[in-house]
Amino acid sequence: MEHQRDLGILRRTELFHGIPDDVLSDLHTASFRKRVAANEVLFRQGDAVESFYVVIVGRFRVTQTTPEGQQIIIRYLGPGQVAGYSALTGAEQHPGTVTALDDGHLFGWSRGVIQQFMGRHAAIAVNATAVLGKRYHELQVRLRELATERVEQRIAHTVLRLAQQAGHRTSRGIEIAFPLSRQDLAEMTGTTLHTVSRTLSAWEEKGIVDSGRRRVIVCKSDELEAMAAAER
Repeated sequence: MEHQRDLGILRRTELFHGIPDDVLSDLHTASFRKRVAANEVLFRQGDAVESFYVVIVGRFRVTQTTPEGQQIIIRYLGPGQVAGYSALTGAEQHPGTVTALDDGHLFGWSRGVIQQFMGRHAAIAVNATAVLGKRYHELQVRLRELATERVEQRIAHTVLRLAQQAGHRTSRGIEIAFPLSRQDLAEMTGTTLHTVSRTLSAWEEKGIVDSGRRRVIVCKSDELEAMAAAER
C-alpha cells in the first residue's frame, strides 16, 4: 500500500510525469527520504551539488544572496516540485539557498543516480528540460517586470502569481498557503517595505486583499488582475 502511494506521488511530480510504472518503481527503490523542520535549511547557496529532491509535503523558499549581502527571494516550492535542479545540469554548486517554511518531507536521490536515470530514460531528460525551461521563463518574466513595470503593477503580478502557484480557496478569497511577509514581497518585487505596506493598505481599503502578519488573502482577484493589466 505504501509503495503504491509513493509511486502515485512520484507520478504526479513535474519531473516524472508520464514515466512508466516500472521506471517509477526503480526510482523509488533508488531514493532516500529527507525530513526537515520549519526554518531548517535544505542546502545553502554555494554548497556542492550532491543530491536532488522532489517535495512531498511542505513549502520551501528559494533565495539568493548578492555579493553586498542582500537577500533576494527567487521562488517558492511546493509538493511535486524540484529542489536542487542543479543536479540535472551538471553544475558544481547550488545557486541558491532552500529553506523550509514549515515541516517538510522530500524524496531524494544522489546526483549520480538521477543523472544515470536521465541517461537511461529519455522521457526524464525531456521532462528535466521542460522544468528548466519553465524556471528560465519565470526569471525572464520577473526581469521584464522589474525593468518595465511600475511598482504597484509588479506587486500585483507577484501576488497573483503566488496565489496561482500556492493558493487555496477559502470563504474570504484565495489564501496564499504559506507565510508571506511584506518584507518578502518587497524582496520579490525589487522595492521597499514601506512601498509594499502602503500598497497593500490601499488595496485593503478597497477590499481587494486582506493581509495580516505573514498572511495574504486575495479577495477580489479580478480587480487585482485588472489593476495589473491596466498599467501595461
